[in-house]
Amino acid sequence: MFRNSIEGLDKVFRTDILPPKVLLVTGPPGSMKTSFCYAVLSAYLKRTGEFGLYTTLEETVDSHLKNMESLGIDLSLNMQMSDFTDLREIDQMVGTEDQTNYLEFIEKMIRHFKKVHGDRFKVFGLDSLGALYSLMDDVSQMRKRMFYFFKMLRDSNLISFVIMEREIGGQSQLLGNEGFLVDGLIHLGLDRSRGKLMRYLQVEKMRACDHSVEKHALEVHKGGIAVLGPIFDTGA
Repeated sequence: MFRNSIEGLDKVFRTDILPPKVLLVTGPPGSMKTSFCYAVLSAYLKRTGEFGLYTTLEETVDSHLKNMESLGIDLSLNMQMSDFTDLREIDQMVGTEDQTNYLEFIEKMIRHFKKVHGDRFKVFGLDSLGALYSLMDDVSQMRKRMFYFFKMLRDSNLISFVIMEREIGGQSQLLGNEGFLVDGLIHLGLDRSRGKLMRYLQVEKMRACDHSVEKHALEVHKGGIAVLGPIFDTGA
């Protein structure tokens, strides 16, 4: 069950997250979007023995795994990791007409692993949507392309965690209107109102799932990431 994948997450989700779902995980830099998503997916796969694919465009696989280990997050043997380092290096050497269609490449990977693992392939992570946009030439049709991309994820019966950097009121909040297209919206934020930095998680929407809408504190400890109790705005 997803709601039991990391300590305290069942305080936020009263019922479980069931496939198919496309979940957008947003937040500013430093809010632990990547760490949270990988920790949830890794723990879920360890518990179920199913298969997952995690695509990182922000860093190399080696760098990502070292960061996860440094936080005490267990690495999953059932999670196929991929980055586009080699493809991006090739694109720098070839002409514009031969540039990789990264969205199509991701879709081919998902179809391949679905063919190989069948119903065992249950979870997918993309880090991040903003990095994917930066690799794509035509952003004018972005909402239409995202609609069909998210539809493909749902048709594959996956629970997909898609990371996107977002500052409240910032431009990325509006780009493509992704919030209207996804099934769930999880915001990871930074609270500085109490004289110290506190990270929190807040579920803004989640279809077909009973959940809290309050902000819950996030904490990194020896065993990885834990969700603490709700925090309340004081108006400060």
